[in-house]
Amino acid sequence: MLSVELHVHSALSYDGRDPVELILEQAEAVGLDAIAVTDHDELEASLEAARRAPEYGLVGIPGMEISSKAGHILGFGLEEPVPPGLSYESTIEAIHAQNGLAVIPHPFQESRHGVLARVSQEDLRKGDAIEVYNSRLLTGRANRQARRFAEERGMAMTAGSDAHISEMVGQAVTRVDADDRSAEAILEAVRDGRTSVEGKRTPWHISFRQAAGGVTRRVRNGLVGIFG
Repeated sequence: MLSVELHVHSALSYDGRDPVELILEQAEAVGLDAIAVTDHDELEASLEAARRAPEYGLVGIPGMEISSKAGHILGFGLEEPVPPGLSYESTIEAIHAQNGLAVIPHPFQESRHGVLARVSQEDLRKGDAIEVYNSRLLTGRANRQARRFAEERGMAMTAGSDAHISEMVGQAVTRVDADDRSAEAILEAVRDGRTSVEGKRTPWHISFRQAAGGVTRRVRNGLVGIFG
């Protein structure tokens, strides 16, 4: 079983803080096998992380968190960025057009751009997997709802720290029963549902610090009002 971190933001995200190097150093330090940097509507840092990951004994998985009209969608295995602002269905189709994997993060939390407020539960099943554990959900209720939804429908499940600072990388991981130690094998195993999830909640004071830093960077970059 490989230990995989599937939801991390670098400084390239409008609300991230740290460069790829620090993220990879932390991933190595906590004993991860693989990592995907998933910046908001940006792919460049993720591609860099995927290229450099072997220097740290890691498998790098290219990915991004895409702002669809319905909310956030994680796309993995991408070579080209998927543009923001597409419909939910078109975003998933664009990911699949690159033979990528579409994972729906924190779907039950509208305040963090979860998609369920704008799509039906049936449409939610168009994703390849559901993120059922996100470390930044303060009460845990939305995580429980996501897990129950996935279990009742036999959907593949993932976890992610949703780290916006390098110290929180590895706070939640997806255990993947992959056929070999490669990005392709990991994504295929996730698609097949050969996963289990584990993690712990990001301490509230760190979540607050991440959120406050994100607001500061959005103001500095003139993004308040665009992404919330």
